[in-house]
Amino acid sequence: MAAKKKTVTVTQTGSPIGRPKDQRETLKGLGLNKMNRTRELEDTPSVRGMINKVAHLIRVEEAG
Repeated sequence: MAAKKKTVTVTQTGSPIGRPKDQRETLKGLGLNKMNRTRELEDTPSVRGMINKVAHLIRVEEAG
């Protein structure tokens, strides 16, 4: 009986065009590089930090 890991669903809603390089690289690190692309990621402190960095370009939904 493994503990169920928490996840978050992240969808890219903003374009990285004209954004600083570190924000573009953060989107790639989250697996997002095209508009409206969605990824389900494990809810860890490192992922949360990446989400906070590009919060203006993405939409986050708690998956549980």
